Amino acid sequence: MWLLQVLVPLLRLYMCGIKVLVYQMFNKSFTLPAGNERDEGREAVGKIYEEGCKGKVEFVFVDLTSLQSVRQFVQAFKSRGLPLHVLVNNAGTMLVPETRTVDGFEFHFALNYLGHFLLTNLLLDVLKKSARPGCCSRIINMSSATHYAGVVDMEDLNRRVCYSSHGAYSQSKLALVLFTYYLQEQLTAGGFPVTVNAVDPGMVDTALYNNLWTLAQAMKKPVAKILFRTPAEGASTAIYVAAAAEMEGVGGCYVYNGQKTRSSDLSYDSQLQAELWKKSCELTGFREAWRASDGHR
Repeated sequence: MWLLQVLVPLLRLYMCGIKVLVYQMFNKSFTLPAGNERDEGREAVGKIYEEGCKGKVEFVFVDLTSLQSVRQFVQAFKSRGLPLHVLVNNAGTMLVPETRTVDGFEFHFALNYLGHFLLTNLLLDVLKKSARPGCCSRIINMSSATHYAGVVDMEDLNRRVCYSSHGAYSQSKLALVLFTYYLQEQLTAGGFPVTVNAVDPGMVDTALYNNLWTLAQAMKKPVAKILFRTPAEGASTAIYVAAAAEMEGVGGCYVYNGQKTRSSDLSYDSQLQAELWKKSCELTGFREAWRASDGHR
């Protein structure tokens, strides 16, 4: 039984990976029509300025594995009175050994999903106020094709009974899609000018794959040079959803390679969406006051 609980998620995840590679072998990467670490963030800011950016670019650190850090970040951001038009939830990790966060959550679940859940909800009031007629604020959740292999265990979200890094990762990516659809439904019902979409960047050659098994690592290196996308290519769909005029007012979609795509059947389970939302509120201590307190209808 234990062996099945470990092997099944592993095989399902790698099958998803193979399907993505086959697709990328025969399809060009989507291109636009026109940091999760302090040092990397500062380096990114420097590169943006070097490329001639005339606006202001700033890096602010937030640890999405810590609910306290998320709340502190939101408090600091709101104190500056700045608008917020686009929120891209892009932080993530993959296939790490069993680890618990400072709040006691399974690492994939906390970093890939729960931290983003809290961050988004705490910033929703700013996103709504920043929108203008004909110009909705936009939320982009970075999911993955591995969500197709995901199963959300509402009785064991933290994978304490039987840990599988493959199962934990795919669960976190499915949770993001479930969150995307449920939040969009609530925003639409309330008439709020904010859209939410999930994006699949494809298989991108980044450090995310550093935790693969030794054999898989050895096989990945030559394959990545040929079939994996570059970080710039991987970011293109997220930028498209965040900025394209044709995505104005469009929400509740799963977008892959610049195309709206059907996500897993399980991701459309409205009951599961609602259950995960309720449980996430309990785990983060988030109260849904924004629905009742905001006068916009």
